[in-house]
Amino acid sequence: MKYVLVSGGVISGIGKGVIASSLGMILKSCGVRVTSIKIDPYINIDAGTFSPYEHGEVFVLDDGGEVDLDLGNYERFLDITLHRDNNITTGKIYQHVINKERRGDYLGKTVQVVPHITDAIMDWVERVAKIPVDGDNQTPEVCIVELGGTIGDIEGMPFIEAFRQFFHFRIKREDYCLVHVSLVPQPQATGEQKTKPTQASVRELRGLGLSPDLIVCRSTLPIADPVKAKISLFCHVKPQQVFSIHDVSSLFRVPLLLHAQGVSKFLMEKLEINTSSSPFGSRMMMRWKDLSDRHDRLLKEVTIALVGKYTQLEDAYSSVIKSLQHSSLCVSHRLNLRCIEADHLEAAMMKENPSKYHDAWHQLVSANGVLVPGGFGKRGVEGKCLAANWARTNNKPFLGVCLGLQCAVIEYSRNVLGLEDAHSTEFNPKTKNPVVIDMPEHNTGQMGGTMRLGKRKTLFNTESSILRKLYGKQSFVEERHRHRYEVNPTVVSQLEGEGMKFVGRSEDGERMEIMELQGHPYYVGVQYHPEYLSRPMKPSAPYLGLLLASTGKLSTYVTRGFRLSPHLSYSEGNDEELDEEIAKLSIEKSDSVESTS
Repeated sequence: MKYVLVSGGVISGIGKGVIASSLGMILKSCGVRVTSIKIDPYINIDAGTFSPYEHGEVFVLDDGGEVDLDLGNYERFLDITLHRDNNITTGKIYQHVINKERRGDYLGKTVQVVPHITDAIMDWVERVAKIPVDGDNQTPEVCIVELGGTIGDIEGMPFIEAFRQFFHFRIKREDYCLVHVSLVPQPQATGEQKTKPTQASVRELRGLGLSPDLIVCRSTLPIADPVKAKISLFCHVKPQQVFSIHDVSSLFRVPLLLHAQGVSKFLMEKLEINTSSSPFGSRMMMRWKDLSDRHDRLLKEVTIALVGKYTQLEDAYSSVIKSLQHSSLCVSHRLNLRCIEADHLEAAMMKENPSKYHDAWHQLVSANGVLVPGGFGKRGVEGKCLAANWARTNNKPFLGVCLGLQCAVIEYSRNVLGLEDAHSTEFNPKTKNPVVIDMPEHNTGQMGGTMRLGKRKTLFNTESSILRKLYGKQSFVEERHRHRYEVNPTVVSQLEGEGMKFVGRSEDGERMEIMELQGHPYYVGVQYHPEYLSRPMKPSAPYLGLLLASTGKLSTYVTRGFRLSPHLSYSEGNDEELDEEIAKLSIEKSDSVESTS
């Protein structure tokens, strides 16, 4: 097993997750089996009880693990399926060690950070690194480990010490590579790229017993060669081991930028990985490059209104936004996303701040499609219901996800069924018409890990469903869930009698999973979270349907038998044309190397 540890310095949120995902993607394109681990030094057991404003969205895995959003990046970039143990937290480690102490495993010994906590960290990493993630039951060859936080944070010290011991005593020098991501600021007053923060960060890392093999410099503009030379001199690495990752047009560009600077060659040599494949001979890398180029060439625009509760922080809807981007690329349109605070649409805002109220409604009514994502708590629910009502009555494409589905049901019950006080027991426990109710078996009195979580099967009960056709006419789909409340089964017959059809249900038929409105171009709600399984080259079906309808292409898509036209499909390429392009690039690369020599 080979290990690549990605650490960060100077500031948090510098892009370690994207760098780690990109390194994994490059290795995978070389024919190497890759897995990933994210370490979060906070004491929480998992991310399930976080506010979206704390760490962004909570990403849900197949096994129901509620984890950091970076694991979503890993799955999207590498097209793998991770597990809850791929996210390590201080809370999990301490809980594991304390449970062992209570069982008497350390009987007679004083349990300490060193060696017991550090040993637990090393054992956990070694165990999880061997778990297959590609679906083929083959053990991964390289494990990318991202150390969350910033070097110097007190809560991260046990992990730093654990990796110092791990790299020096448990594995060989050729079996690991340490990548340090640091900020190179460029003050506007001078316009000069400053290296002192990176020098200080690397000095602190080396003082803790770890010396980086690669330094990735994050900056606004490309790092100049003299700046690279200075970092090389003061940070004890060669100039060719200093990489520049500046702000780019899309995240799809990051792996290409790293590869252009020779990171694949360095990793293969450093880790002594022997493979005949190279990124220039990889269909995966070629399609990734095509994806990046198409993103930059898009001219047409589609506007989607995202009516949410946490719109002040983009990371709160990270997977939702990524899914919209995947689908907009697939339909050859640039995404113009308008994030609207749901409570700005409510009548109370008209009195409190008329400007915000009118601006929110203007953004909503001028959009091509409407998306109402999930969320918790009462704030903004009425605004989401108003957005669902507007989309329904004006024939605008609409997608409701989790709470978005529930809001669509509440709105429909009030305005079509005539149940004026229809509501969810989450927001009004005393309502006389509870059209959305809690699931008692998942309401145990504890907040963490008590929801209906993970991948579950949804069965279609009709062949005429638009979503079934978008899924490739399958009889069932498996998607990831995260919810405590569901549509009340006792009102389903009334809703379906008025045209709101529940075309997908759980295996026992009791839970409503997919809703479609008859007579509407695209009015769909899903109880699950399809964004968790969306991939850059395989967009999520509900999101793809929303973008097709919003761009006016859904009817054409239907007439084509629910297949994309050749110039829109990048998940299934023409292999002969691709082979010719690969051969051409390989020759160009060879010529470039010879001329450089």
